[in-house]
Amino acid sequence: MPPGPSVSAASALAPSGKPGAGFASTDRFLAEVAGDTLRPGYVFVGDEAFHYERCRQALITRFVPPELRDFCLHDLDLAETSIFDILDRAQSPSLMAPFQLLFVRNLKSLYGRGAKKDEFAAIDRYFRSPNPSAVVLFVADHIRIAADVRRMDYEDKTRYERIRETLGEWCGIVELARADEDDATRWLLAQAKAAGKQLAPEAARALADALGADMLAIANEWEKLLLYTTGLAAITHSDVELMVDSAKQRSLYELTDAISRRETTRALALLDGLLNASDGGEDAAIGHLYMLARTFRQMLVIVEKNVRDSRSIWSALWQGFRPPPFAVDDIIRQARRYKTREELMRSIQAVARADAAVRSSPVDKKLVLERLVLELAAPNLHHPQVEN
Repeated sequence: MPPGPSVSAASALAPSGKPGAGFASTDRFLAEVAGDTLRPGYVFVGDEAFHYERCRQALITRFVPPELRDFCLHDLDLAETSIFDILDRAQSPSLMAPFQLLFVRNLKSLYGRGAKKDEFAAIDRYFRSPNPSAVVLFVADHIRIAADVRRMDYEDKTRYERIRETLGEWCGIVELARADEDDATRWLLAQAKAAGKQLAPEAARALADALGADMLAIANEWEKLLLYTTGLAAITHSDVELMVDSAKQRSLYELTDAISRRETTRALALLDGLLNASDGGEDAAIGHLYMLARTFRQMLVIVEKNVRDSRSIWSALWQGFRPPPFAVDDIIRQARRYKTREELMRSIQAVARADAAVRSSPVDKKLVLERLVLELAAPNLHHPQVEN
């Protein structure tokens, strides 16, 4: 392997301190990148984009000179390029590149219909005598590895086992597992320490919880928080609530929870908190109304399709219309408090009227929203059966 930079990519991208279970596999891989102990092939199994980017950037930083990127780095797709052509490219030494990285996406194509005996025979031949100046990196992002493997979907487990039984004979397996709140909290605290910032554990936990331990989103919001608190020694819980959209979104689900329970006083207090966390202008009011309408529409589908648990919600609600992971159980409970779809339809219509009122530039937008909350929580609009 060619010599790498003086500062390893692993140290730059891995969290300090003891990694959590969600980081263990990728941290081992980053150590192999830094220590020149790479195998000729790997399979990245999982759809956690944060861990994938950590691994990809570590490889590029160490083995791809910027001026030779076009010759060293190959992004290939099995839906467009056959495995035979990919392996031929990996086997052929490049006159321009001292080292080659071949990222191969759409791995599920290799496990489609048919035995694919010729394809796996070609893979076997290549890895029996691989090019020492190339690494083939298969990407199996059609599989989701849950933070708790006991909750991993049966179909995903089956797909994972097929990969281990086939490509696992020749390639290292790197699990891109979802992080849990503990992993995300530890990562945030480590990042704060590295940046010389004080971050209270409860603030780190609030950020991780608000974003459902989505590490890519957490990393993005962390960068925003660092910029927002430039020159300050500490990042507070208030900073998290103010800057993180999903933290505001959690407050909105708490608002719909209070509405569905007909807890008017609590609902008005939560609305006040939402408004205080924003600029209170027309765009903010329209944004809150949009999220209210979206949430009631999600509950309408849940009621119509009789969704009873978090597993079935993914088939009932289409991609782009699903709630964030942290809100799934909450929104199902809220939807079950409505006896009929007509009650939810009246709620959606009430939000639409409030939206029209806000867009007509009233004197007091807060008053429009308060009246809406009072209407939505009124017993004469719906009669929910309150559940815990």
